[in-house]
Amino acid sequence: MWNGAETPHAQALDLELDWLSALLQQRLDQHFAQTPVDLSLAPPALPSASALACVHAELAQLQGEAQLSCQERLLLALALVPHLRPAALDLLFMRDPKLERGYTQIGGTKGQTHGGFIPTGETAVFLLAGNSLALRFAVLALLDPAHAFARRGLLRLEPPIHGEPQLSGQLWASPEALQRLSTGVWHKPDYNAQFPAKLIHSPLAWDDLVLDPEVLEEVGQLSAWLQHGPTLMADWGLARSLKPGYRTLFYGPPGTGKTLTATLIGQQAQLDVYRIDLSMVVSKYIGETEKNLARVFDQAQSRNWVLFFDEADALFGKRSTAGNANDHHANQEIAYLLQRVEDFPGVVILASNLRGNMDEAFARRFQSMVYFPMPDAEQRLRLWQGMLAEQRLGADVRLPELAERYELSGGSIANVVRYAALSAIRQGREQVQASALRAGLSKELRKEGRTL
Repeated sequence: MWNGAETPHAQALDLELDWLSALLQQRLDQHFAQTPVDLSLAPPALPSASALACVHAELAQLQGEAQLSCQERLLLALALVPHLRPAALDLLFMRDPKLERGYTQIGGTKGQTHGGFIPTGETAVFLLAGNSLALRFAVLALLDPAHAFARRGLLRLEPPIHGEPQLSGQLWASPEALQRLSTGVWHKPDYNAQFPAKLIHSPLAWDDLVLDPEVLEEVGQLSAWLQHGPTLMADWGLARSLKPGYRTLFYGPPGTGKTLTATLIGQQAQLDVYRIDLSMVVSKYIGETEKNLARVFDQAQSRNWVLFFDEADALFGKRSTAGNANDHHANQEIAYLLQRVEDFPGVVILASNLRGNMDEAFARRFQSMVYFPMPDAEQRLRLWQGMLAEQRLGADVRLPELAERYELSGGSIANVVRYAALSAIRQGREQVQASALRAGLSKELRKEGRTL
């Protein structure tokens, strides 16, 4: 709990923003009064651990990791200042008395609800480059998607409104960067309209997962890549001939363990697994689907996440002959997705009920395609026994008979168990009765057009 004491993180950011304010004032003086500006003003020394707070400022930690130049530190401070000291940029709201509007060189914009000045790429160029075209190009390099800022998910230049100059986009500091630099803790993005992915986890373990031995072998290959992939790419020299990352397709009937397997793979490797919500990704508006998906890939690029696309055929389906503009746009979407998946340096798992629904171009680029079949009688018995403890079974329940007679997936068995357990507890029983299991089986089979 925060007790009001100033942390090393806050001290470091205070010094950094003081430095930014001083250089910004110099730049304004130079621009309007034609006085020299000294952008070589040394950046502040970042506070280290103190006797009372045995933690280094996170900004100092980042400086040690990335070896930020003065220009990079200024750019990062400029992106952070609207969040940490918004009034510091109010002086940039000045207006040109001749044109009765803001100064073009300063750039900037105003938010819909935020009353302060929001810096844009032009604001960054004004501060760091002034009127120098050569320095302007140097600033553009700092804002390039290939720069460490974007790759680390710290800051980026937002895309401009269609047709407007590139540098008119807002300078955006990620919530993760703000959280890390102000508290020392990495914030994990939350599910929202701007981030259509949800962190998934499970209380289950590998022992709870019932899969065919061939499937486990294929899954073991992926787990081995997560553990040894960096060694193979670097020490074995495979980076010269292999693309980074690992792409796989899980396909098979619903409820056969595809999602749980993806979750356990991540948990075993101590990596976060994010399931992409396709309902928030796919848009009927041209370019929006690509933009929505780009938000996830851009943030995942430097995080070493596992990306899981459930029911992926809705997004990665077969391309068709471009008979009209809609077909052409759909084919463009798939081509874009194919490129992003192929270039992603981490693990991407796609799940589908039917392999035939997937575009062949994806199949050629996957490292593996794993079929999850319906469980056989022996596996079904293990599933029944794993979900229903022996002491909860009524005397008339015969699990081996149920497993032998009814072909169900693990997900369907879980639905039957849920129904029977709820029936028992509503009737004040401590055990599940065979009649309740039969009723649950009947309901589950009717979903598939079958009967007992």
